[in-house]
Amino acid sequence: MKRGIVAASFLLPGLVCLIQAQTAQTSSPAGQQTPRVPGTAAKPPSQQSAYPDRPRAPQDVLDRGQATYGVNCAFCHGSDAAGGEVGPNLLRSGVVLDDQNGELIAPIVHGARISKGMPRIDITDEQVTDIAAWLHSLKVVSFTGPPEVPINIVTGDATAGQTFFQKTCASCHSVTGDLKDFATRFPDPRTLQQTWLLPGGGGRRSNRSQASMPGLQVPPPSVIVILADGQQVEGELTRIDDFYVGLKKSDGTLLGFTRIGDQPKVELHDPLARHRELLRIYTDKNIHDVTAYLVSIK
Repeated sequence: MKRGIVAASFLLPGLVCLIQAQTAQTSSPAGQQTPRVPGTAAKPPSQQSAYPDRPRAPQDVLDRGQATYGVNCAFCHGSDAAGGEVGPNLLRSGVVLDDQNGELIAPIVHGARISKGMPRIDITDEQVTDIAAWLHSLKVVSFTGPPEVPINIVTGDATAGQTFFQKTCASCHSVTGDLKDFATRFPDPRTLQQTWLLPGGGGRRSNRSQASMPGLQVPPPSVIVILADGQQVEGELTRIDDFYVGLKKSDGTLLGFTRIGDQPKVELHDPLARHRELLRIYTDKNIHDVTAYLVSIK
């Protein structure tokens, strides 16, 4: 079955991947609270035409970009970049539309939105530039609404799904424990499928709205920053890349630290790390089979 079977209404707004423009943040000296300027507003959407007609890159660049995208991005965002199992439509993404040569896409690919569900992808800036060129070469059609006839996604083999679950998932999850009555809690198979693929991280209903996902309490990524003097600062991760790490302490204080190489040391704790790793491993058959099995857990 074709990838992209999760309706857009169940995907993270923005980037889980590249759907919102990246919020500009000012790096602060180590240990200092990240300053905020009163009265400032987010950068307005691009004033360019909705879907700019860009010069076409050389074919070898497009071929490299398409190949790199296929290996690293297609599972989440679809082979045609129009949205997939987890990630949203990149062709209508504000980041992609405003981007010129990968300069806006690269920070997100390298981990700037990991706290929002977008995993860090280990590719170079040059490869991101190739991907950007390929994305910019794609034409956007005007209609992206849901199909008139709803797609039945429960088409897998429940027995095969149970076997796969026991082999891959049972070390952390149990259908008589944390997943008891799973199908009853998520009667819509699309929501059920999205939830087990990336709990609390792949849909519009994020960790901030746990009431919409009863029985699931997925904590956000956390981080421990170890300063040169040995002091440790811990909190909820707000941003991380090669040059900066931001966090929110338990009392709500926002802190930001400049990173130079491996200093300060950073310990990242992502409760969904294994789920993100598995997104690269699942086949279509695995997804359909496990969904069919979990639908039967009532």
